[in-house]
Amino acid sequence: MVIEVNPRNTVQGRPRTSGGRVCARCYRAAAQFRIRWPEGSICGICFHKAMRTHGNCAHCGTDRLLPGIDELSAAPICAPCAGIPSIICASCGSEAEHYRRDHCARCCVRSDLQALLLDQAKEPDAMRRLLDVLAAAERPESVLTWMRPQEVRDLLRQLATGTIPLSHEGLDAEPRSNRIEHMRSILEAHELLPQRDHHLALFERWLTAKLGAVDDPKIRQPAEQFARWHHLARIRRASRPGTGSRGPVHGAKQEITETIRFLIWLRDTHHRYLQDCSQLDVESYVADGPSTRMNLRTFLVWCNQTGTKTGLTLPHRQARRQPRLTQQERLNWIRELLTGDSESLPYRITGTLLLLYAQPITRLVTLRTDDLSITPDGPSLTFGTDPVPIPEPFAQMLISHVQDRPNQRGANHASPWLFPSTRAGRHLHPNTVHMRLRALGISNLAARNRAIQDLVMEIPAQIVADLLGYSDAVTNKHAQAIAAPHAQYIGVSREPE
Repeated sequence: MVIEVNPRNTVQGRPRTSGGRVCARCYRAAAQFRIRWPEGSICGICFHKAMRTHGNCAHCGTDRLLPGIDELSAAPICAPCAGIPSIICASCGSEAEHYRRDHCARCCVRSDLQALLLDQAKEPDAMRRLLDVLAAAERPESVLTWMRPQEVRDLLRQLATGTIPLSHEGLDAEPRSNRIEHMRSILEAHELLPQRDHHLALFERWLTAKLGAVDDPKIRQPAEQFARWHHLARIRRASRPGTGSRGPVHGAKQEITETIRFLIWLRDTHHRYLQDCSQLDVESYVADGPSTRMNLRTFLVWCNQTGTKTGLTLPHRQARRQPRLTQQERLNWIRELLTGDSESLPYRITGTLLLLYAQPITRLVTLRTDDLSITPDGPSLTFGTDPVPIPEPFAQMLISHVQDRPNQRGANHASPWLFPSTRAGRHLHPNTVHMRLRALGISNLAARNRAIQDLVMEIPAQIVADLLGYSDAVTNKHAQAIAAPHAQYIGVSREPE
């Protein structure tokens, strides 16, 4: 007999601990109950667990929903054998919890969406496809919850009637909100809108607003030329379908912001503009402020290359110290993430990958399920040119995660990402992972430095670079910093980067 219980729904809601009656299954006191079955009153938690248990009935052997429990063996049994009243949906005929009158949640989703999307639809085929996507959610209750606010229902109706054009431009014309971006991600994930670089699109909107706030044309002109000719053009060239540009966009924002600050400071402090700026002005600006002012360097390099203003220089910023965990701290964290319960499984896995393989969080969140290979020799992950074997017990933990990834019960089903986001077609945001690990006490940079330096002590730096997706320069720098025995390893001849 095979019994399957949805692991995420074995416990739902907040246990009721007060009241004069007791649940017939869990024997906890409750002020109110979800339903009354032949065995007695059933609390909401036990009811939801029962309605998500499937397998072969212990009495009749039929493979179906098993909401009942045999009094003697405590084995799950089907509704007819348990004497439970009909749980058949009046619309589709399936056994399921009745969400509204005698209809299951999936049929309620389909009925509500037909009224919103198909009546007066400007593009009936596209709206029918959207309806099928939302109605196919593994947990249709989550779709009904999402549709509950009137603003969401209005958005669906406006997309259907063409009031909001079914395009990126149509959505961009609406005030930016989580509701709009969530809808966009659903449409992109299911090919109702073409894929576009999300971070690039946000950067273009940010840039327009940022430059629009600069009212002095002598400041705005060089800043805009730098922002558009250098950063925007570079990010557009590098943008590819399926890849994110969050890192380049983040760096570009910092450098554009610092450029505008410097030009404003130059005007307000010395009553000069860029053409009259001196090297002393640059050095004074950097010396009198935080280290973020070193982000001005790229602008000065661009000025020299384009002839906008020559003769201004700024050296590379040198870190004062290199944070690094001790080996014992690294081993303690690996042990905690593998065996402890300090975090949920996805964040324990990302933390372990960080500590074992020195992978930046921005790269970890973009891993796809097809980067994981499972062979008779065991699982492996591809970070660089060759697969990297995954040792036990971490291998089993990773496989368990892949078999039951979170955030796929709604419109995000069949996500290609190893760490799916709550938004369809998106992966977890790196800041989310960073904050969760930092809350535990794991420093991203310190953990990576410790891991990569331990690896180059055991393996030649160039091989580490190939396996982990780093450049030779980075791994050689770490090898030389710790005087690794393989620091002078020549290896296979390769073309210069």
